[in-house]
Amino acid sequence: MTTEQKTTLEKEVENLKASLTGDMFQDMETRDKIHNLEMQLKGVKPMDSHIDCIGCGS
Repeated sequence: MTTEQKTTLEKEVENLKASLTGDMFQDMETRDKIHNLEMQLKGVKPMDSHIDCIGCGS
């Protein structure tokens, strides 16, 4: 991942975090997006998975 891609993902995470309302149900989809972006940033994927974070259940 290039520095530019990493910066873009970090900004997107910041924007999503700023849009959280505090209502767990209303924020569920946004939190899922944040989780997926953070996993991309960290280079993490679900254990025993060859597919990056599709259907990880988070």
